[in-house]
Amino acid sequence: MAENEKKLVEDITSMDVDFAQWYTDVVRKAELCDYSSVKGCMILEPAGFAIWEMIQNGLDKRFKATGVENCAMPMFIPEGLLQREKDHVEGFAPEVAWVTHGGYEQLQERLCVRPTSETLFCDYYERKIHSYRDLPKLLNQWCSVVRWEKTTRPFLRSREFWWQEGHTAHATAEESRERTEQMLNLYADFCEQELAIPVIKGQKTEKEKFAGAEATYTIEALMHDGQALQSGTSHDFGDGFAKAFGIQYTDRDNKLQYVHQTSWGVSTRIIGAIIMVHGDNDGLKLPPHIAPVQIIICPIMQKKEGVLSKSAELKERLSAAGFRVRVDERDKNPGFKFADSEMRGIPLRVEIGPKDIQNGQAILVRRDTHEKFTVALEEIETKAGELLESIQQDMLEAARRHLETHTFTAETVDEMKSILDTEKGFIKAMWCGSRECEDAIKDQTGASSRCIPFDQEHISDRCVCCGKPAARMVYWGRAY
Repeated sequence: MAENEKKLVEDITSMDVDFAQWYTDVVRKAELCDYSSVKGCMILEPAGFAIWEMIQNGLDKRFKATGVENCAMPMFIPEGLLQREKDHVEGFAPEVAWVTHGGYEQLQERLCVRPTSETLFCDYYERKIHSYRDLPKLLNQWCSVVRWEKTTRPFLRSREFWWQEGHTAHATAEESRERTEQMLNLYADFCEQELAIPVIKGQKTEKEKFAGAEATYTIEALMHDGQALQSGTSHDFGDGFAKAFGIQYTDRDNKLQYVHQTSWGVSTRIIGAIIMVHGDNDGLKLPPHIAPVQIIICPIMQKKEGVLSKSAELKERLSAAGFRVRVDERDKNPGFKFADSEMRGIPLRVEIGPKDIQNGQAILVRRDTHEKFTVALEEIETKAGELLESIQQDMLEAARRHLETHTFTAETVDEMKSILDTEKGFIKAMWCGSRECEDAIKDQTGASSRCIPFDQEHISDRCVCCGKPAARMVYWGRAY
């Protein structure tokens, strides 16, 4: 291995030595984000923002296919408006950042920098919804929000982060519930089909649900280190916000009714999930469907006549076939380029030099398995497409195997603690439904309830904590 290639790899801490440091090393070396002069806030660098754009574009198409339209709400929320929904205010109060001055003058009313936009949408809907003919309202916005976190980590938890938040209003509770479930299923399908991340779908407990919601549904993913990551949520608000904000409509019988609302969102923390589900000790590993660059062409002996021109020709052909392609023309040795492309997670590498051109071939290398294939140049589009789709599916299957082999069952709290201290992963266990048992499990094991899965299993007849009768199985886990 060339010296500078070796150095590039050694700059990434082994995930088995220090997973947290490995994560930080990958984020920094792959130039996904950087620290800013504002404590707790990150700079989303071009490589990281490009991944977010791929996620954004993919989700946006799916949203619009269900009738959702995009809009943009203000960044600031007047304190009086925020106070109109008591539970919501109490849930976010510790994380709210306030604007108290405009220029040199103190504001008559403080402005909250949005931690989420329910109150803004409610204020808007109160003015826009009057009749059943105005329903449903299906809106979404792409924006950043601010939550004054005490402990921050790139992508996973920062004081400002980017996300989408959908907010819909419906005539009936049934329509609201259907939309909530529809968007959760949309998120789950997107994670599996595009991000190659298998997820568990279910409902949050009362303790863990969103402040002000009647029910919160979640998709939970398992990271390589056995910790859970909440990767998307969908909330059924019922008519609680509507009553707080006076959002009423006249139904077909000319009677006043309150609307029923939903909210749902996915944020840039999903990039953290991609890193921690798929990455390895060589760095980032991106699923081809969302990789901003799917194919990197590395010219070998590029100063030799014809090498760069052939590389440019291959790029043009592959781009015309619909692939996202880049040529690495930097004045670096091949070893450095190979290690750099692997560290950045580019799914497929094309190596081509004078001998390859002479033989009418190129070498294709998979990022996920490092397998090499000698391919005739006239077949390169076909073979590249086959390999990219194979990489996508194999990454999903690898993640699914990890989820399955790191999901355990337990019938006592001692069993839970033993599993979490040794094997690490999700634990399926029965629960009586009491807040006291949920808190006790967290205190004794460090594991929180991740969700009550829609697909229920019968582990035993007794609560894992108190031993009383239990009818619901819950996924538990230590989480980011």
